Amino acid sequence: MPRYSHRSRTRRRNRGRFGPLFKLLCVVGVILALTVGATVFFRVEQVTVSGNQRYTQEEIIAASGIQLGDNLYSLNKVRIDQNIRTTLPYIGDLTINRALPSTIQITVTEWEAVAQVAAPGVEQVAAYQEEAGEKAVTTAQEPWLISVKGKLLEPAPPDSAAIRVTGLIPLSPQAGSMMAVPEGERTRLTALTALLEALGEAGMQSQVSDIRLEATQLMVRYAGRFDVKMKLNADFSYDVRLMQAIREKMEEQDGEGACGSMDLTRSPAVYAPAQPQPSP
Repeated sequence: MPRYSHRSRTRRRNRGRFGPLFKLLCVVGVILALTVGATVFFRVEQVTVSGNQRYTQEEIIAASGIQLGDNLYSLNKVRIDQNIRTTLPYIGDLTINRALPSTIQITVTEWEAVAQVAAPGVEQVAAYQEEAGEKAVTTAQEPWLISVKGKLLEPAPPDSAAIRVTGLIPLSPQAGSMMAVPEGERTRLTALTALLEALGEAGMQSQVSDIRLEATQLMVRYAGRFDVKMKLNADFSYDVRLMQAIREKMEEQDGEGACGSMDLTRSPAVYAPAQPQPSP
């Protein structure tokens, strides 16, 4: 009887000793099974694209770098996002989702070219190069189309109707990248994108033809008949609404042909009607 008890105690000790190891091996086995299952079974058999207009589905899939047969769970979404945005400049927002068991769904939103930044003049470039010295980099040699956020889309064609922007020096322009400017012009660039957003929110981008950026202010050509001055640090949502309200008031007072200048840098804003041109 004592011999039996001794053997029982030995078996219990052995079970207690190897129990945690057994549990660990079970966990590792389950993880390996899941990994192998994901590798073997969850492979890309289909890629779908929605929201695209400018680019075809084939162009977007090719830019993504996704290949049929790729493992669904080993795909790097960040790299795919960067590949698409860099290769296809007009792509704005995009989402990448897995749809089990074998589909990748890509949804895109495409930018519109809202403005064209003019190539800087010779004097602008010379002043920049003199200030930058050895740090000077290549400047734009032609107008560039940009999105509302300041992303460079492509060189502007001669017949582009996008808002013409002057007063910036685009540096090393490359389609698909955000526009870079000299350090001293970054405040102007921030003001430009904020103004473009405000115009877009108000549905007024098509009513502005020119924006001229200066050191402390900017000038807007509005409705082809009004020159509007704003501060670089203005509340552009407010200024755009004010600009529209002044136009409506002047047209009500002087007719549809009303024209003149608005100074929104002053409080209250000042409106001056255009002086009539003398007869030839």
